[in-house]
Amino acid sequence: MFLKHLSLVNYKNFDSKVLDFDPVINCLVGDNGVGKTNILDAIYHLSFGKSYFNPVSTQNIKHNADFFVVEGEFEKDGRTEKIICSFKRGLKKVIKRNGKAYEKFSEHIGFLPLVIISPSDRDLIIEGSDTRRKFIDGVISQSDKAYLQALIKYNKVLVQRNSLLKYFVVNNTFDQDTLAVYNEQLHLLGTDIHQKRMEFISAFIPIFQEQYAHISEKDERIMLSYESQLSEKSLMELLEGSVDKDRALQYTSVGIHKDDLSFTIAGHPIKKFGSQGQQKSFLIALKLAQFHFIKEQANTTPILLLDDIFDKLDEHRVSQIVGLVDNDNFGQIFISDTHAERTENVVKNIRQSYKIFTL
Repeated sequence: MFLKHLSLVNYKNFDSKVLDFDPVINCLVGDNGVGKTNILDAIYHLSFGKSYFNPVSTQNIKHNADFFVVEGEFEKDGRTEKIICSFKRGLKKVIKRNGKAYEKFSEHIGFLPLVIISPSDRDLIIEGSDTRRKFIDGVISQSDKAYLQALIKYNKVLVQRNSLLKYFVVNNTFDQDTLAVYNEQLHLLGTDIHQKRMEFISAFIPIFQEQYAHISEKDERIMLSYESQLSEKSLMELLEGSVDKDRALQYTSVGIHKDDLSFTIAGHPIKKFGSQGQQKSFLIALKLAQFHFIKEQANTTPILLLDDIFDKLDEHRVSQIVGLVDNDNFGQIFISDTHAERTENVVKNIRQSYKIFTL
């Protein structure tokens, strides 16, 4: 699978932009602020129906415009697939595949598998558990539609249960039977989600450790582990045991929406004890492992976006990373960088076709 053609109208800093890509390596070079990352984000938009960097649709429209359109033409399984993502102020976003609009955006997730590696991935280390849960869910959802639907339903029931808890307080009332209905739904959905997350982590860790070893060339003991309240008790037990607390807080304090990932190096949190280089290598290994996991599960090679890959990494380490993609295990790759000569020095040493776009 690869992206042949990209067209942008009023997307971020672009009035209009048309690009035809190489099926293997594409390098976007130019000064900061010219729109390299915006092009990568437009490609991400075609895969996920939203921006990687700013999910607020109105903020992806070019200043003083009323709409944006991102259009991509892909080659997949011997067929041409045309995807259009458009948004107009005051209206709902529309995603079309070959002229037909999706009723639910979730139907599109996984059709064009994609992995992005970006400096903003550092949020996975420094931000709260919600960011890391989104990472887990994003990886699994690209190859498991049933998981994505269960997650959507769980979050919907969670909102309803939280609304009920608020209603109890405002109206000075309590209805155990109604609460029990939501508890049962959360228990069934959450238990299934928890099981799939555990299976994912079990399969993912060896891939991740292998990728880190390739990148770091050091014998560093790195690890990620899955932390969940459901490891100790069933979700039903947790929900029934936290009724008084939830009533006081007016929201659901237990469940798979509290799960987290722990990142460690030599047994210590990488957030506190990892150098910038170690943290960067950890995150790149995490994303490359995501790439390999999705490829194996979806039987389709994801598109790989490398945004400002030279950030905090020296040219030798970048060469190692690009060298990893110098084989048939990878498909189409997009690289953004501020230095054209540096980028060309790396890509010209591998045996793949490439194009360099100067913005």
